[in-house]
Amino acid sequence: MKFNLKFLFITLFICTISIAQNKGTISGVLTDKETNNEVLPFANILIKGTNISANTDIDGKYSLSVNPGDYTLVFSFVGYESVEKPVTVKANETITVNQVLSAGGYTLKDVVVKSAGGNREKETALLLEQKNAVVIKQSIGAQEMSRKGVSDVEEGLTKITGITKVGSRGLFVRGLEDRYNNLLVNDLSAPTNNPFSKIIPLDLFPTNIVGVIDVYKTFNPNIYGDFAGGTFNIQTSKPTKSITKINIGAGYTTGNSFKDFLLSSDSDTAAGFFGFNGKDRELPGFLGNQATRQTFTTDQALNSISGNKGFDVSQIKAPLNSSLNLLHAEKFNLSNDRTFSYLFSINYDNSFMIREGVDRTIDLQSSGSKYVNNFITTDYRFKTTNSALVGLNYGTDRLKLSFNTLYIRTNLNSIKDQYGPSGGTAAENGFIRTNQLDKSDYLNGQLLGEYALTKDKNQTIKAGASYAITKYEQPDRKFFSGLKTGDDLISTSYGGNNFLRQYLTVDGNSFYSALVEYNLKFGKNDKQNKLTIGYNGNGSMMESSYRFISSTGNDGFSSSINNVDTQINNDILANKMSFSENSNATYKVKLNEMANAGYANLFLKFGEKVEVNAGIRFESTLKETHYRGLGTFDAPFKILKYDNAYFLPSLNLKYLLTETSNIRFAASKTYTKPVIMEAFPISFINADGTSTQGNSILKNSDNYNFDLKYELFPTAKEMIAVGLFGKHIINPIEKTFISNATTGTVTTFLNSDSANLYGIEAELLVGLERISESLGSFSWGLNATLMSSKVTVSPNFESIDEDGIITVKPSIETHQSRSLQGASDWLVNSDLKYEFNFSKDWSNTVSLVYGVFGKRIYAVGTNGQDHTYELPVQQLDFVWGSKISEHFDVKFTADNLLNPLRKLEFGNNGTIKVDEESLLANSYKKGVGFSLKFGYTF
Repeated sequence: MKFNLKFLFITLFICTISIAQNKGTISGVLTDKETNNEVLPFANILIKGTNISANTDIDGKYSLSVNPGDYTLVFSFVGYESVEKPVTVKANETITVNQVLSAGGYTLKDVVVKSAGGNREKETALLLEQKNAVVIKQSIGAQEMSRKGVSDVEEGLTKITGITKVGSRGLFVRGLEDRYNNLLVNDLSAPTNNPFSKIIPLDLFPTNIVGVIDVYKTFNPNIYGDFAGGTFNIQTSKPTKSITKINIGAGYTTGNSFKDFLLSSDSDTAAGFFGFNGKDRELPGFLGNQATRQTFTTDQALNSISGNKGFDVSQIKAPLNSSLNLLHAEKFNLSNDRTFSYLFSINYDNSFMIREGVDRTIDLQSSGSKYVNNFITTDYRFKTTNSALVGLNYGTDRLKLSFNTLYIRTNLNSIKDQYGPSGGTAAENGFIRTNQLDKSDYLNGQLLGEYALTKDKNQTIKAGASYAITKYEQPDRKFFSGLKTGDDLISTSYGGNNFLRQYLTVDGNSFYSALVEYNLKFGKNDKQNKLTIGYNGNGSMMESSYRFISSTGNDGFSSSINNVDTQINNDILANKMSFSENSNATYKVKLNEMANAGYANLFLKFGEKVEVNAGIRFESTLKETHYRGLGTFDAPFKILKYDNAYFLPSLNLKYLLTETSNIRFAASKTYTKPVIMEAFPISFINADGTSTQGNSILKNSDNYNFDLKYELFPTAKEMIAVGLFGKHIINPIEKTFISNATTGTVTTFLNSDSANLYGIEAELLVGLERISESLGSFSWGLNATLMSSKVTVSPNFESIDEDGIITVKPSIETHQSRSLQGASDWLVNSDLKYEFNFSKDWSNTVSLVYGVFGKRIYAVGTNGQDHTYELPVQQLDFVWGSKISEHFDVKFTADNLLNPLRKLEFGNNGTIKVDEESLLANSYKKGVGFSLKFGYTF
């Protein structure tokens, strides 16, 4: 029997080689007439009368291997006229058939394609890709983001079903917070630049450096298992033609622009305007790298507030927001079918924001909770973002190489004034000022390659590696407090931590990521089946330092609020005050993390109707936290280790009901790690007595996911989809408030026992000419999500103190069954598009974009207090994009037209009631924004 099997395998192998050697090859390049014959990726080539087909790659190239004979090739692309061309194939020969396609209004009546690059950034190409893919994913390209007036990636992703942007807390996918998301850049894992966020804030990526963003809401083995909401894969721009373009923009916001505005002294400089301040705020060099209890000398104290280092602020009129973008790309067609291209992009933008409203915390009292802080808060925020992308690309018929370097620098200068009763005192004129700079640097270099092992490209290997360095700082975060006795007068003293300075640094010393993937296409004739085997992994080393400096002295004084440095300077010279470091031994923490995974995936096509994509991923994770307890500064580090090994299966099924409709099913297991600061063993202190405490024994969540979806594509630019989804989460991670000895307002994080989340999604994209021919220039898009979640609370929870001692305590949650923190019961996004021309060369697109989310839990209630809720917010934007000529384009945007009051609210269904007239916890308005951007293409 063994001999017979061996003989059979040898015979099959010889036959396969013989057949392959008798075949011929058809290859060529498709180009786009609408863009001066630029290459046309993702077009379709079909041998008429068969099911043998291929798609062009990113360079517009295709290849088909067929038996000798006479055939008719059918070239097609959504929105373009199909072309048929006869061809004769001979054995062991390659015939080249190139073709130019052009847009037409006859074969696809519902499609009108404007002049936009023939590449994957097109809306029509992405819709076709979504239709053909077996996994459930959605994508948004540069064309759609431009049409909708999107200026950054984060805003662009809110146009996708089930995704909402929540202030500075990032993106929520299907009601799940930022911690349940993950980020890839060109398929490689990317670190965060901010330890308070799971992924780098996506509003830092300007759209002109992005080609396409893929959103995976279901798991596939080649992406990391750390997600339950969505994995975002940002594909950076690749040149399809030579171009040089500059954009200049300005923006006005009601209630912000031209209003009185406060800036720290170091921000009110030329360096500060462009986001390169912060050097003056670094920790004084004489304190060294190890924390001490050192008291400053007179000279050291004077130097620490000299120049722009002190507590003074500048008062200006907030100018217009501004932006500048420069893009230059070149593409060269070399000999022997080789190409080389490069892209260089630099971007700068700034914004001046004023946030004014109430800011309250409550103190738990059995007779009825009262406000412990009851502020009117005014927050002046000046934000700058600088980014640059350099991309190099080289390609041959079988080899593709790309090198990308991405740099992002952000500065957020904030002056926050809190006025009102604080700390439970009766004084109505309490005043706290926080002068803060959040600064981050992010540098990520990537090298990626793909090689076709065989001439017919049925076997390919893809590999890539990246190395990143990040740094996040809050240098010299300054507070002072007292009683406000006039418009610019404060009465205070140097005692009682009334003057406090913090220095937080989180160094991402290194982050590396790598992938290797082998793909084999197999099957009869058209090789429609595919086997994928691969590895990807990442690792990081991070170190933090959190130092405190406080004032010493007991003398009271009155001074100007905005110019207090003169008083401090005089008191230092008179030996009435000084500064001293009062950090504790917990100031330094080291974190090492690693994830390594191997995976296998098999795609099988059964006939013309059924496609199956099944795989398994084995992922091993390691996390080591090195920290000190409340001992001495030179005590050895304690180590917390958290290792996991995950087997993560996935299954994606697609059934083709008709040529224009699909049914999809997906099921998988994934996991979720906490955000860095959620599990970091430090307590982050605010001037008003509130704090955020990391929980270093947080467990990862285990997630079980399923999706069922129906899709209908009536035309090349229309889609109707309805889907059901569900998730069972074990050990979900949630935000909560707990009590401490003074304020009762410590934000921390816990694991609940389990959570179930399920819902329905619907998406609609249709042309309104279905209603009337007069509406042929209009299209309407709508996506909505309805969902329900239920959390089961464990009767006990584990707690760890600053010395690393773990104790088991009874649950402190007020409600033993509730909704998942951060999950809305419903979400709605909609847009209405109108396209028209003033002349042959002057095209216009007008869009009205709307979004709203339902009420959700902001923080879980504990100790008898009800939850704190985030109330619904409606967003309405208007965008008018106008391409005036070949060289000039203009975009006008009016955003946040409804300008709603954004509110957090205390619930009052706990066992301890809130004994106050208002349940409003926090509120502010953003203002209505108007911006104008001019572009010139050379």
